[in-house]
Amino acid sequence: MPYQITFSVTTACQSLCKSCNIGLEYQKNPSAVKNDLTIEEIEKMFKSIGPVYFFNVSGGEPYLRMDLPKIIELACKYLKPRVIHTPTNALMPEIIERKTREIMEIINKYDPSVPYTIKPSFDGYGKRHDELRGVQGNFEKLNETYKRLKNLQKDFPNLHVGLGTVISKNNLDVIKETVDYALSLEPDTYINEVAEERSEMFNDSSITPTAEEYKKATDYFSYAVAKKLGNKKGLSRITQAFRLVYYDLTVDILKTKSQVIPCYAGTISAHINAQGQVWACSILAYDKPLGNVRDYGCDFYKVWYSDQAEKVRQSIRRKECACPMANASYYNMMLHTPSVFKAIKYYFFPNSYKRDNSLEKEANKTKIDIPVKASN
Repeated sequence: MPYQITFSVTTACQSLCKSCNIGLEYQKNPSAVKNDLTIEEIEKMFKSIGPVYFFNVSGGEPYLRMDLPKIIELACKYLKPRVIHTPTNALMPEIIERKTREIMEIINKYDPSVPYTIKPSFDGYGKRHDELRGVQGNFEKLNETYKRLKNLQKDFPNLHVGLGTVISKNNLDVIKETVDYALSLEPDTYINEVAEERSEMFNDSSITPTAEEYKKATDYFSYAVAKKLGNKKGLSRITQAFRLVYYDLTVDILKTKSQVIPCYAGTISAHINAQGQVWACSILAYDKPLGNVRDYGCDFYKVWYSDQAEKVRQSIRRKECACPMANASYYNMMLHTPSVFKAIKYYFFPNSYKRDNSLEKEANKTKIDIPVKASN
């Protein structure tokens, strides 16, 4: 039984990111979204899955799916998650604000103790963000979306607003400016992931930094995040503590090109794409699918316990693959006692996190105020 489910609700995306070609594939064939799971199929699938701890929404751009609030409602009804998370490219400030309000009202109807964490993507400062994301004006819209979401927190204390940066060979030179700006906005969480070749994203390995490049980039990032960890509470604090462990783990994986700790993708975590294909993770994705729920009447566990699914799990256990993908790594760490102890130490003693800083001794602490249009 999976502990965490990632569901890519749509293949639609307006971005043309240098680290991901999902948006490019969508622009080539926008009618492909007609093959996305219907709301009726999603309900049958969720009903078959039952309760999970963590429900991770993905895409494409999740907010392009008009019935996203309804999908969240079905998740609350059948999956009963204790945490719900979604990323966004932040290109539709008003729509994202409106739908997030709807989503928060739905979540609070079911259980107001459940946090909804939303993570706008932020890959570079100013025009570099626009270049990296392939959309002119994206940085401006990111700022507006972020401010609108932060304003929503006045009405919904269980709304967590973070930021996320994908570190690739394309933005290694602007990491310091990116980190300084992101932390100046005081997000509830600020995380990074390494760009890597993913079957899901139709990209290649040329975007992935070397272990040395990633370590140099995350030296400053980790130091800056650790400095602010003492000001965090609850979910935000434990998330950031585990992330500090993750950044060091990622360096080791990139360096050794091996499973540094056991991987449980396909065992405690699963990914379902927009057309119902079930994956162990988004790295193996189309290359090693477990099966498709549509072939089994939208019964998830008929795929989960299939012979094909077991073959993929055995391949992972034999360590025939290795990657630092955040979704899987996060839960792998939770089942790895030394990693848990490290995270606990950082949670209670943030200053115990030590790493040589190759960029600068002090993070920029200037708070930047972002003007925003009034909500409709």
